[in-house]
Amino acid sequence: MIALPFKPEGAFFDLDGTLLDSALDLYAGLQVLCAEHGLEPPPYERVRPVVSRGSRAIIGAGFPGANPDDLLKLVPRYLAIYEAGMASHTVPFDGIESMLSGLDAAGIRWGIVTNKPGFLTDALLPQAVPHWKPAAVVSGDTLPVKKPDPAPVLHASTIAGCDPARSVFVGDDRRDILAGRAAGMFTVAVRWGYLDGGDPDSWGADAVLDTAEELAALLGVGEVAA
Repeated sequence: MIALPFKPEGAFFDLDGTLLDSALDLYAGLQVLCAEHGLEPPPYERVRPVVSRGSRAIIGAGFPGANPDDLLKLVPRYLAIYEAGMASHTVPFDGIESMLSGLDAAGIRWGIVTNKPGFLTDALLPQAVPHWKPAAVVSGDTLPVKKPDPAPVLHASTIAGCDPARSVFVGDDRRDILAGRAAGMFTVAVRWGYLDGGDPDSWGADAVLDTAEELAALLGVGEVAA
């Protein structure tokens, strides 16, 4: 496995598809929206890969003939439906809890940088993972720009008090790797997320990992499971 070239001060993560598996709840919102418009929802397997691209991509999977303006008009209703049941099935991916506990025990500050709107991030975390204590949470509308711009990643590192050059950024989308690299962090692409049909090995990440146990080992807070 690739080793970090430094002892990490901070570790920053994308949320949906990296820390939390939220696809079932996002899909459930699409099912309701489709039903309201008399449409048959697409199969879950078609929607899951696009979850990391956000609400318009999810809605687009259920309304394939709609133009961009029409999709945009559907976003508020979709988000309201999703918010009402957002923590019904959302859980951390396997190994994430122990990895984060390892970071806490080691005194490594960690944070979340997501393109999810702030009102949803702020509502989801206390419901799904009330015991998490991130040192920074930056949402898609915290700043005027969002990933792949590096500004949200740098903002999170400032809040957490971490040197970006001694920090790691982890995500399941090419935009995460672009943002982390531009922020000067060591970047990790993970294969357990939604991926949007992409190949993590082609994103230019410093490391590509299959499991959270491997990530814990890279960060020096755990061992790869046998």
